[in-house]
Amino acid sequence: MRVMSYNIRSLRDDGQAVARVITSVDPDVVCIQEAPRFLLWRRKCARLAARTGLRIASGGRIAAANMIMVRPEVEVLAADSVLFTKDPRLHQRGTAMARLRVDGHEVVVAGTHLDGYPEPRLRHVAELRNALSAFRDGAAPVVLAGDMNDDPGSAVWAELETVGSDSFAVAGAVAGAVADAADGNTLNVQHPTRRIDAIFAGAGLSVLAARAIDSADVRVASDHRPVVAELEPAP
Repeated sequence: MRVMSYNIRSLRDDGQAVARVITSVDPDVVCIQEAPRFLLWRRKCARLAARTGLRIASGGRIAAANMIMVRPEVEVLAADSVLFTKDPRLHQRGTAMARLRVDGHEVVVAGTHLDGYPEPRLRHVAELRNALSAFRDGAAPVVLAGDMNDDPGSAVWAELETVGSDSFAVAGAVAGAVADAADGNTLNVQHPTRRIDAIFAGAGLSVLAARAIDSADVRVASDHRPVVAELEPAP
């Protein structure tokens, strides 16, 4: 299963480049952060799905601009959107979740975009775990993907790793990137200095490969580089 995570900055940069970046990866599942969430947001999200040959499985504005898209052959067994507790003057945060059957294997996928401030960010990880626990309803392995707004080694990252293994730390590489991105940094897209976007693979999944994507389209599509992980059921 090929999973992609991508903060598309509400398509405020080059929406066609965003679609080309996604299409070039040929993913089974895409977790989008900062999906369109204001005027005509449903139409804009549907247009992105159509341009990429995917379909929307979960989320959108109702999930605080987190959205999950899947290729047509992926079966969507259940979907839910959960909003986290909101702090005054800060953005609403939440998660989009979907229980999927991919090539005969069931998996639960959650996409999120954590807060820019430390205290709500750490609190929201606990709320995310609770939402996942309630939604999972079985033994299906979990994939958590998103813009974590924090760095490996932080307290937030340690809590995220209780959900699953950091795929880039397990099997990371950078596809087509310049030398200064060899560590998989995703922000800022032109001169990346931080790795804040990640895919975590839960128990029952093996990480075959993980990479940050860099290309001419990536550099004009958004302010983040997307990340991709290749996963398979553990033996």
